[in-house]
Amino acid sequence: MTMHNGIEIFSTVQELVHPQRTALLVYDMQVGIVPQIPDGPAILSKVQKLLKATRRAGIRTIFTRHMSLPLELMGAFQYRMAMAWQRKQSPAEVSSPFLRDSPGFQLVPELQPLPSEAIFDKLAMSAFEGTPLQFTLRDCGIRSLILAGIALEIGIEPTCRQAADLGIIPILVRDACGAGNAEAADQCVATLEHMGDTIVTDLMTITELLTNYHRQ
Repeated sequence: MTMHNGIEIFSTVQELVHPQRTALLVYDMQVGIVPQIPDGPAILSKVQKLLKATRRAGIRTIFTRHMSLPLELMGAFQYRMAMAWQRKQSPAEVSSPFLRDSPGFQLVPELQPLPSEAIFDKLAMSAFEGTPLQFTLRDCGIRSLILAGIALEIGIEPTCRQAADLGIIPILVRDACGAGNAEAADQCVATLEHMGDTIVTDLMTITELLTNYHRQ
């Protein structure tokens, strides 16, 4: 940590990870999403290990869920995206796979939040857009955000970018982030590393750091 003009500047993951200034974001680990990627079970196992470590350390935790609108509420952009994702040629052919009460919308049973944890539902890819995430982190004095879940190249990367734009340092746990397209995910990580505002680390590093804060 460096002091300059009376400001504490945290640079390394070792300095940044602390229960008082770090939160965990578990991104879209939903029943209808985890099975879509080839390594879904492996990513789930790693997110479980990360979640166990952050809970023991007293890290504030937020889950996100991607939500579909009913067809009656979908507009031009929503139809366009649904056609692209579902590979349909006509808006009349699309469905809403993640309606609020549908089975696929729910978080996987292995990752049920505690009463002390929150779930934020979203329509956009960034976890900040249209959710109380920014307010929550700012109000708690959070300086860094650990990110894990699915999918890196779809929603986790834009969440990292928006966190950085808001002055919250993203800590990407690379091997606890699943992807539908491995090449696209690697390109996203390379870009984040090039920009320099996201810290890219791994599960072992984070869990070892968190052992310093395990509550009795």
